[in-house]
Amino acid sequence: MNRKRRNSVLLHVCAIIVAIVILLPFAWMVEASFAPQRDLVGRPMRWIPSHIDFSRYGEIFNGSEGSVGSTFRAAMVNSTVVAVAVVLIAMVVGILGAYAFARLRFPFRKVTLMIFLSTYMLPQIALLIPLYFIVNSLGLLDTTLGLILVDSSLVIPFTLWILSNYFVTIPDELEEAARIDGTSRIGALFRIILPSAKPGIFAAMMFSFLLAWDEFMYALIFTSSDAAKTLPVAISEFAGRYTTDFGLVAAGGILAALPPIVIAIAFQRYVVSGMGVGSVKG
Repeated sequence: MNRKRRNSVLLHVCAIIVAIVILLPFAWMVEASFAPQRDLVGRPMRWIPSHIDFSRYGEIFNGSEGSVGSTFRAAMVNSTVVAVAVVLIAMVVGILGAYAFARLRFPFRKVTLMIFLSTYMLPQIALLIPLYFIVNSLGLLDTTLGLILVDSSLVIPFTLWILSNYFVTIPDELEEAARIDGTSRIGALFRIILPSAKPGIFAAMMFSFLLAWDEFMYALIFTSSDAAKTLPVAISEFAGRYTTDFGLVAAGGILAALPPIVIAIAFQRYVVSGMGVGSVKG
């Protein structure tokens, strides 16, 4: 076996091992969602369930008012509303702001961008009390609007960083040629920059959605009822005080993971190329 073939085999073996390590917890979560509770808590643990149990999914989808299923369905709606709204706000502000940082020349441009980015790098716990007082003063505690504003403050700096770095990679000559033909700066943004930056835009949208969808701490502190509770909070409440239905937690986790997985698969090509360019330029 020559050296090139040996390296190829070694690379594929490593890739398979990494894939198994990454996918094994998810596979176990799928199995746990169908396994009876006694198989999950018994000793020794049964790796193959004694029978398939679909009751947990039935409880989630058909549970009566006040049940964990009702809470989960309301949380699914709330998470969707919050995530979609955050993506829309982040993309509008991020695209316009990133274009300004990438194309305009003004004092303290790089310093300002680093200040925005530093707010994203701060631990969430450091911002918890100030944000709580702000949201409370606006009367937005336990509302989806309050979560949208809080999550937007976290997502927008990340979006600015990704998109500004990507816009820098687009040649200035394309925009200058459009402006010579009479296109305004905003027109050049929508006709030249945005079509050329599709991979970066899709990458920013994808990660903005994931950040808003998976956010837990602020949703836990700022919500207290089904009116605004999101999926991470709802799933955490599946655990009882004295006992926990691990299969129900696994079923909720699978259903909560499906939208991000579908979006990631659908836009995989754009996300990979967008992150590859946006993360190394600037």
